[in-house]
Amino acid sequence: MSNNLKFYIDGAWVDPAVPHKIAVINPATEEVFTEISGGSAADVNKAVAAAKAAFPAFARTTKAERMDLLKTLLAIYERRMGEIAAACTAEMGAPAGFAMDAQAFVGQAHFKALIQVYEDFSFTEKRGSTLVVKEPIGVCGLITPWNWPLNQIVCKVAPALAGGNTMVLKPSEIAPINAIIFAEIMHEAGVPKGVFNLVNGDGPSVGQKLAEHPDVDMMSFTGSTRAGVIVAKAAADTVKRVCQELGGKSANILLPDVDLEAAVRNGIGACFINSGQSCDAATRMLVPRHLHDAALAIAADEAGKNITGDPHAPETVLGPLVSQVQFDKVQRLIKAGIDEGATLAAGGLGRPEGITKGYYARPTVFGNVTRDMTIAREEIFGPVLSILAYDSVEEAVEMANDTVYGLAAYVQGKDIAQVRDVAAQMRAGSVFVNYPEMDFTSSFGGYKQSGNGREYADFALNDFLEIKSIIGYGG
Repeated sequence: MSNNLKFYIDGAWVDPAVPHKIAVINPATEEVFTEISGGSAADVNKAVAAAKAAFPAFARTTKAERMDLLKTLLAIYERRMGEIAAACTAEMGAPAGFAMDAQAFVGQAHFKALIQVYEDFSFTEKRGSTLVVKEPIGVCGLITPWNWPLNQIVCKVAPALAGGNTMVLKPSEIAPINAIIFAEIMHEAGVPKGVFNLVNGDGPSVGQKLAEHPDVDMMSFTGSTRAGVIVAKAAADTVKRVCQELGGKSANILLPDVDLEAAVRNGIGACFINSGQSCDAATRMLVPRHLHDAALAIAADEAGKNITGDPHAPETVLGPLVSQVQFDKVQRLIKAGIDEGATLAAGGLGRPEGITKGYYARPTVFGNVTRDMTIAREEIFGPVLSILAYDSVEEAVEMANDTVYGLAAYVQGKDIAQVRDVAAQMRAGSVFVNYPEMDFTSSFGGYKQSGNGREYADFALNDFLEIKSIIGYGG
């Protein structure tokens, strides 16, 4: 029986306090494919109370007990990855292969990375006669987005659990089914009742109620900078810890000695992945001025290879944007690029040719973009690349850092010493050099308006822990 209309509270699937249905739209068809229940303050209160009651006992479980729980969760997660991927295709429009190999995969990868670092993680440290202890912070409110849902759910739930915390998860109401499956995994794994709770709903009705709740000790939020500000303000009255992973406008610096062909083609992938709906997407490509036109031609050619269409078709590279709201935003920003005088080299307004239904955007490349243009400053969250020219490496660094965001940056070049020097100057939480393989034991999070705190592996675990010094503890 489907749990789509229920919440998971205190170890059981329960009905909402007040019936309120929210339609879940398949963005490829623009049709409703299921419904969920939207929560209220009463549901949040019930979930927080369950988490608070469960905390004293769970906080005293051993590291070994929690490690066994993580390993059990990973095994069940792996068994249900096909269902998770199918949910991501239905509610996000993720192409089927990408849904399995990327969207579902990252949850598995983060479980494995946390288990790896947890083996050697110590909750105590002796300093002279002082014992420094890392302890669970308490009840954690977790708010996750729709664009990489399993990535963010596992990045929060797994370290919170490993640290001995209890929690209430509010996933995005736009893509909530994967989270319901995840809650079923938690239940099957035998997570003690009240330790993990799930309440669906929108930001004002559930997310804000979590953030302002006096019995929630920490908020971990991933989403837009605008929504992050609301969460932080709601949390401020109770002085709870707030960790946030917010927006981005990441620069991709191509140094003068770069292999232009490879760097530009891979740069399209780094921008367009997940239909451009990634907070760390490489959306601003900075190239030497004398290479600008060549880079633009290569980018336009590569963009044309990104077949956009039916998520179930094997040849599809890009699926639809997630919603009408997102489609309208991307169209507005593409129009701004055209109106402000950027050179449109590929794509543009409207759906791709031959597509009449679904929130599909055309893979778009702009050249001759200047730093004052809207498309160079606002986060677009669609398959739109802006190419900007620079006259010196020093100028490229300054341009890259000329943003309110600081989530990620990218640097490409053959001279590794120069690449490293430029990477060191980036005001961003992650810098990817020469398109590396993903390292799930690295840290992830931003500078400036891209947020605070860090996720992934032991960096996330430390964010979910308090530090206590027992002075005079002795030998």
